[in-house]
Amino acid sequence: MSSYFNWWSAHYTTEIRYPKESALVATKEQLSSTTSVFLRDFVERRCPSLYSEFRPAWWLPNGHMQTLYCVLGDFSGRDKVVYKRTLLRLLDGGTVGLDFTPVDDSHVPPDTPIIVVLHGLTGGSYESYVRAILSPACMPVHQGGLGYRAVVVNFRGCAGVPVTSPQLYSAGHTDDLRQALFYISHRYPEAPLLGLSFSLGANVMTRYVAEEGERCRLKSACVLGCPWNLAANSSKLLATYIGRHVYSKGMGRNLVNLLKRHVGTFASDHDVAKAAAVTIGLTKPTIDMFDEHFTRIGGGSSPPWPFASANDYYEYSSSHKVLNKIKIPLLAINAADDPVVQDIPMDAGGNGWVILALTPCGGHLGWFEPDEGWGQVKRWIKRPVFEWLRATGEDLVRSPPHWRPLHEEGGFLKEVGNDRLGCKELDGGDIIVGTEGEAGLLAGL
Repeated sequence: MSSYFNWWSAHYTTEIRYPKESALVATKEQLSSTTSVFLRDFVERRCPSLYSEFRPAWWLPNGHMQTLYCVLGDFSGRDKVVYKRTLLRLLDGGTVGLDFTPVDDSHVPPDTPIIVVLHGLTGGSYESYVRAILSPACMPVHQGGLGYRAVVVNFRGCAGVPVTSPQLYSAGHTDDLRQALFYISHRYPEAPLLGLSFSLGANVMTRYVAEEGERCRLKSACVLGCPWNLAANSSKLLATYIGRHVYSKGMGRNLVNLLKRHVGTFASDHDVAKAAAVTIGLTKPTIDMFDEHFTRIGGGSSPPWPFASANDYYEYSSSHKVLNKIKIPLLAINAADDPVVQDIPMDAGGNGWVILALTPCGGHLGWFEPDEGWGQVKRWIKRPVFEWLRATGEDLVRSPPHWRPLHEEGGFLKEVGNDRLGCKELDGGDIIVGTEGEAGLLAGL
């Protein structure tokens, strides 16, 4: 009987992988002193929820149900977050939207941590999985929150952000995040920046962190539902009927509907406009069809875009192969029954800065467990993420960063020695109600 209960308990226990040699980090202790501990010990002590059982709601028992509820569930009455939007014009003419919360942050000290968020495939700051974490994290401390600021970086064309150049976004294009971080770190120079990202955005953030190494402007990163090996996960998704006809076509339809909104902004003689015209005419495209017809051409800047094929784009953009280059604490959480992401690098690239956690269930960005009230659910994932944000934001001490200084040139904020990238704030400042999604697009992906 005891062996049965041990199996039952293990069925709900998260598998956590640490490399053999964990990174050594400095932490704050009592009386303002610091001490060095291994990242593994730091996480075990500061993030106990990561080791707690996750028991899914009984009516959402598997990855398919968890994922579909993430897309079809009504979350409009929960986790309301109000943002103030800042539009950034990038040096290449493109535009990204930064949604800051709380709207009135005059009472927040200048050295308070800022959570920098990247959303999923066609999402934005309105996504329920984003609000589930930001709502409590940005709540005042006296109300049980962390009292942090947060900013969601909305990709080009997403969440009402205009498209002002012949380019959208993709899993492998990191420069938009890089330029957004120029602005955020310049606006709040005393605040540590904590990365938090979901699905496609998780892939972008992982690649950014790896590319920057010790120059990374983020103090830590947490990536959820990262697709890692894009080619392998695309192949596995297409290998099953539900994967091809429900998930892949659902994501492909979302991308086409998003593209249709902006296709008129491209100059008709541009290669991206020609690719867009063909792509919006596709009938029930899978996500790999969209990538073959459009993303490999219009998903990033040159070089390295355009790519010869979607597979070449997948090979370049996958994040699993750059894990060994990461030099800040990174926590990655995936679900073993995620129908969208099935190939997961459990060795964490052998990097002592990376911790990879695999929950036995949770689907793609779901992690729903029962809440009070009949049929109500809450997200288990917000507890370990909440603890991670507090631990890395307040207890972790970072060595003096090696990032390049910023300066203004021609109205654009740039890094010294990097004339290729820059950004400037546009006039405006709309108030965005986080529960208002975009018509015609499935949320939760």
